[in-house]
Amino acid sequence: MSHTHDQPITVENLLKREFWEALYQRDDQIWSGNVNVNLRTEVEGLKPGHALDLGCGEGGDAIWLAKLGWTVDGADISTTALARAEAAGKEAGVDVRWLHRDILTWRPEESYDLISAQYVHLPPDLRRDVFGAAAAAIRPGGSLLVVGHSPKAMREFDGQKPPQELYFEPEEITTYLGDAGQWVVETCETRGEGHHTDAVYRAKRLEA
Repeated sequence: MSHTHDQPITVENLLKREFWEALYQRDDQIWSGNVNVNLRTEVEGLKPGHALDLGCGEGGDAIWLAKLGWTVDGADISTTALARAEAAGKEAGVDVRWLHRDILTWRPEESYDLISAQYVHLPPDLRRDVFGAAAAAIRPGGSLLVVGHSPKAMREFDGQKPPQELYFEPEEITTYLGDAGQWVVETCETRGEGHHTDAVYRAKRLEA
C-alpha cells in the first residue's frame, strides 16, 4: 500500500471488505504483479501439486505458481482484485480458479499440497483462526507457508503506522498447527532489515 488511502489503517478497517474494495478501486493496479520473493525462495524446490494462495490480491503469486505447474486456487475478499487477477491469468496463459471468499470466516473445503499466506496481517485471535484453518487443510506431505512483516519492521503504509498487533514473529505460527508432532518446521526465521524485515515460516505435514 504505497499510495494515499482515504481510510485510516486500523484493525477494524482492515477486516472490512469495503476497505479492500476502496483500496483496489483507487488505482488500476496496486501491486507489482511479480511473485513475492519469499514465496519464490521457499517453493521453487517443491514438487507441484494443488496450491491455495490465501489473500491472493491481484494474483501475481498464484499466476507464478500456475506457471510452475501447480494447480492453483486464489482466494480473496475483493471482487475488484479478483477481476484483475483473472485478467492477468488469462494474459499469462494460465488457468487459476479464483475464489471470492472472506478468509476471516472461510474454511477451505478441499485439501492442499501448499497453502501460501503472503502478508495476510491480522490481529492475534484471527491469525490463530485463519492460519489454523489453513494448517488443517494441508495434506500429508504438504506445506504451509506464512510470510508477514515482523514487529521489527516498524513499517508504514500510506504514511500511517498500522497497529503493531498485526505483525508477528515466525515462531508464533507453530502454535497454530494443531498437533505439532505431525509437522516438521523447515523454515522459521526473519529475513531482511529495517522496514523490510519479514517473518518467514514454512512447515511440512508429515506423511501419514
